[in-house]
Amino acid sequence: MKKIAVITRDCAGVNAALRSVVRSASAKGVEVLGVMRGYDGLIDADLMSLDRRAVSGIINRGGTILKTSRSLRFKSANWQKQAVMTIRDQRIDGLIVIGGNGSLTGAHILASRYSIPVVGIPATIDNDVNGVTMTIGADTAINVALDALDKIRDTATSLERIFVVEVMGRNCGYIALRVALAAGCEDVIIPERKFNLKKISENIVEGNIRGKRSWITIVAEGKAKASKVASEITRLTGLETRIVVLGHVQRGGSPTAFDRILAARYGHFAVSVLLKGKTDCCVALRNDQLTTVSLAKAIQKKDIEASEYYRLIQILT
Repeated sequence: MKKIAVITRDCAGVNAALRSVVRSASAKGVEVLGVMRGYDGLIDADLMSLDRRAVSGIINRGGTILKTSRSLRFKSANWQKQAVMTIRDQRIDGLIVIGGNGSLTGAHILASRYSIPVVGIPATIDNDVNGVTMTIGADTAINVALDALDKIRDTATSLERIFVVEVMGRNCGYIALRVALAAGCEDVIIPERKFNLKKISENIVEGNIRGKRSWITIVAEGKAKASKVASEITRLTGLETRIVVLGHVQRGGSPTAFDRILAARYGHFAVSVLLKGKTDCCVALRNDQLTTVSLAKAIQKKDIEASEYYRLIQILT
């Protein structure tokens, strides 16, 4: 391979992965093009040349220097063919896609339908890529949320208030579970488990009777909305409840050391895998060893082990 291109989504650590890809490829004498704004950039042939200097000083930056967008056009076969035409016109020999399920689904389409050599790098704060122990960005998102929760705990304790805090997690409770356990929260509501607001409210009242005046419940956005949960808790307990929605703050920020190291390893390994001729796969970390998983498997729903964490949260409350 003489020339490869890179597509990115946004979360902390993506720039570190991009840096690793560019410098690993350059060390092999391979030219690298960055695709601007995701699959839309591939459709529109919006590309930029990336050399070692172009990725200097980005290892600590959140987001992606290539920008990104969710491409509705790429869902259409006609626009997919336009993207493939760009790849062929630019004489791109292979593609590395850094992102979550949506980005990796697009990568699988290019590899399986159009025979484009593609390797994925899992990067999403939800850590919901199937067959992958850890995705880039998840550790940073947890630490960003945890920092906010520590501050909320100070306020909840001082004012003796109930807080319902909504974190990201559309289909996966990974962030919610780990933040709840790390921050010493009293309850957590996640997509993987049914929840009973009546029971939660009864626990709050019982705790209040024993003298416990503050309470924090974490809610994954995909299971419920903090505003509705808080309103129902107030109705059932008669106690004042406040809400905090952390939102997209969890996607940004400087990546943790863990995410920077993971991104460096994934980026280098992805280049190696692609240059060896392997395609339609995603790099993965399992038992601290680098391996690959098929993109067809990677984009399937990932089942997280929720029971152990949930049970521990309940015991430690």
